[in-house]
Amino acid sequence: MEHPACYLATVEKDQPRVRGFLMWFADETGFYFHTASTKGVYRQLRENPRVEICFHAPGIPPDPGRMMRVAGTVEFLEDIPLKNVLLEERPFLKKIGTGRPDDPLLAVFRVGRGEAYFWSMEDNLRESAVERIRFEAPPWPKGHYTELTPRGR
Repeated sequence: MEHPACYLATVEKDQPRVRGFLMWFADETGFYFHTASTKGVYRQLRENPRVEICFHAPGIPPDPGRMMRVAGTVEFLEDIPLKNVLLEERPFLKKIGTGRPDDPLLAVFRVGRGEAYFWSMEDNLRESAVERIRFEAPPWPKGHYTELTPRGR
């Protein structure tokens, strides 16, 4: 994805929470992220796995650009080969203390089912008319990334 920075919204009790996030990757099986199990976002996702994510692709002024909004359900993935790929692709994780794929601090999750749509200022007054794209990935096959190498997707 060309613009992997996004905003991820969760709910804690009755309080919405939103924070900037850097998506790891996206493919036909979903949108993939990682976090630490000590963070509030992890706890919030465990309590309520429903999220909304907003990606923004800036335009050249005066064009404000386009957004892609994704609403869906998070699934945590306890897959050692997948976590190995993550650690190879994001070596900074090793420096902050989550350098082993079996480390309980390292949490990988995906949004594998939900709905997405694209929005621009042209759609501002007709948001409900914008086409929604439903997606649903099959259940996570344990060991799915066993034979992949980093960037080999």
